[in-house]
Amino acid sequence: MPPPTPYRGRLAPSPTGYLHLGHARTFWVAFRRARQAGGRLILRSEDLDAERFRLDFADAMLEDLRWLGLSWDEGPDVGGLFGPYRQSERRGLYRQALESLRGLGLVYPCTRTRRDVIEAAGAPHEGGADEEPVYPAKFRPDPGAPLPPLGEKISVNWRLRVPDGEPMSFSDGFLGTQGCVAGRDFGDFLVWRKDDTPSYQLACAVDDAAMGVTEVVRGADLVKSTFRQILVYRALGLAAPAFFHCPLMTDEKGERLAKRHDALSLRAMRSAGADPEEITARFESGDLRPGRI
Repeated sequence: MPPPTPYRGRLAPSPTGYLHLGHARTFWVAFRRARQAGGRLILRSEDLDAERFRLDFADAMLEDLRWLGLSWDEGPDVGGLFGPYRQSERRGLYRQALESLRGLGLVYPCTRTRRDVIEAAGAPHEGGADEEPVYPAKFRPDPGAPLPPLGEKISVNWRLRVPDGEPMSFSDGFLGTQGCVAGRDFGDFLVWRKDDTPSYQLACAVDDAAMGVTEVVRGADLVKSTFRQILVYRALGLAAPAFFHCPLMTDEKGERLAKRHDALSLRAMRSAGADPEEITARFESGDLRPGRI
């Protein structure tokens, strides 16, 4: 029997705002799982959102995570064998993946707007602002239709065609078995945007595979994204990592924390004289149930 693959975990913050307490707990769980496994931890800056990216946020997320007591073995500030560790510097890998998907006939260009998709469903979208509505099958081109070239600069959305009606499942390290049906619970999704930017789903899957990540620790709000990324792994012939989805932290109104909760950002807590050991002691207690703060 071959020896087990050494554990490789990752932190993947996005420099589009200050990290809040919910981020901190998820990253702390990822940090602890990597250290308890005697493995390595990667920090990857997911800085593809050009509209919201700010250099001061990128610097702050590293400073705040170190203030909290986290450390990593590879990253934009320490280097490593699997760099670069900023997604903005890895576009070539994403473009290669898109070209492979196009060559396999698994993606197609899409000129429909989000409003087109929502209106075609005939009912208000219930997935929230961060969730794509299910793409109507009637908007798809025929499977055998010729695909246009990508072009040097991409100015149209490209979607991955999901296998309609296929039951999917994975075993989550915290939530247990998760299941869904492709084409019903989610539809054809973006892998490249018309602003010539790879989607989160494509970039994340390509990077986790290329960096040898063996377990992805992230929030429970990304379970549906995991199913999408499993399809990207499969389409590209890549092995999917294990997954551990942490429940979300909520505010006093029961709403999940977001970067708008400025008072609960690590930066604000540092300025207010918070003790990082007190914060991590709460995380260290092992209670990962959803909870208000």
